[in-house]
Formats: sequence, C-alpha cells, structure tokens
Amino acid sequence: MSPDTDFEVDFAGTVAVITGASGALGSAAVDRFREAGATVCAVDVIAPDDEDSLLERDPADEPALHFYEADLTDEDEVAALMDAIVDDHDRIDHLLNVAGTWRGGDHIEDTDLEEFDLLLNVNLKTAFLAAKHALPHLQETEGAIVGISARSSLEGGEGDGPYRITKAGIRLLTETLAEENRGTVRANCVMPSVIDTPMNREMMPDADHDEWVDPLEIADVMAFLCSDAAAVTSGAAVPVYGEA
Repeated sequence: MSPDTDFEVDFAGTVAVITGASGALGSAAVDRFREAGATVCAVDVIAPDDEDSLLERDPADEPALHFYEADLTDEDEVAALMDAIVDDHDRIDHLLNVAGTWRGGDHIEDTDLEEFDLLLNVNLKTAFLAAKHALPHLQETEGAIVGISARSSLEGGEGDGPYRITKAGIRLLTETLAEENRGTVRANCVMPSVIDTPMNREMMPDADHDEWVDPLEIADVMAFLCSDAAAVTSGAAVPVYGEA
C-alpha cells in the first residue's frame, strides 16, 4: 500500500527529467512529479515493456508523460537527449538522477575491473553527464537537481566497496554542483538505506519488510527538494532511512 501524505507541491508548467525511470524508485518519482503537475520526461536505457507501469498510464487525465530512450553513459547521447527535451518542451526545471544499480559480495582484491567499471558508469558517470548537459537549461530556469546517494556511502564496508565508492561520489558531485551554481541551480541528494522494492524482497525474503522505506516516500522527499519550500537548501545529503 502506498503511504498517505499531506505534503503538496505545485509543479504545473515545469518540466522534470527523471533518469532510471523504469525502476521502482524512478517510476515512483514519475508518479509523484506528474501528480504535482509537472510534464515528466522519463529516461531509461531501454524502453519499458508492455507490463511496465510507465506504459500503462493514461496521459489523457494527467500531466504529460514522455519516454526517452538513451544510454546515459554515452556523452553524445546525453547531449542529444537534453537538446531533444528542450526542443520538445522548451525548458528543464528539475533533473532527478535516479539511474543506478547495486553490486556486492567481493572484497576489493577479488573484484573484477568489469564490475567496478559497471558501477562507476551506471551510478556516477550517468549522473555526471546528465547534470553536465542539463545545467545550461537548469541555469536558465533556476531549477534543481536531486541525486541518489546511499546510507552505506558514509563509511567503508565489507564486500560492496565499489558501490559505496560510487555513491559517495554522488554526494561529492552534489556538493560540487551546489557550490558551482550557488544562487542559480540547487543540487541535493537523498540517501536511502533499504528500499521496499520487489527485487529487494526477492533478495532478502526473511527480512522485516515493514521497516523498509516505500519508494513513494522517497519520491516525496525528492519533490520537496525541488520545490520552493526547499529554496534555501542546496548541497545537502538527506537521510531517507525510515526504520531500516
């Protein structure tokens, strides 16, 4: 069941770009920003299949949803993506860098370079390139960026070092974007612990799922960080742990 919330924002007339939009958190962000009135440009590396909820949504009764297929690790594709979005919708107001993945299980000496490169590319390079090419448009609208870091990025750990390293990079990227764009574009990130997704339930069937955070609750925080209510907040890494 989705959590109830009294928090309301009005994004009417704005354009939100959401990467990783086909995933559990990305699709929750799509729903939240459409609910708030934004035109949503949902981005992922492959188009959602027929069973994906992105394709099941009826645009007739809600703010527009537009899907863009792009490899966010390819700079030329990212540059073309942002140009296409602005050509189609005239502006970008919110960039939500949700695209990411998790890998773990091996110590550093046993970690294949291919696995490290995968995490570096999917978690950090995508956020860097999306921010780089969205920034000129966000500067025009005095918009906002929200990235996805992780609670585990706050310290070293055993077996998932490359993941933690890339998510720590998201925090530093966020702080850098905030500093470099002070007074124009706000940049913040959220730090989940365990998100209540079908994949996590499958991986951890014996865990207490009631302690996990619903993706829509995280999407609420992301919406807040893009709203005027957070106008004085930039460079923050916001915990969204719940009881996890």
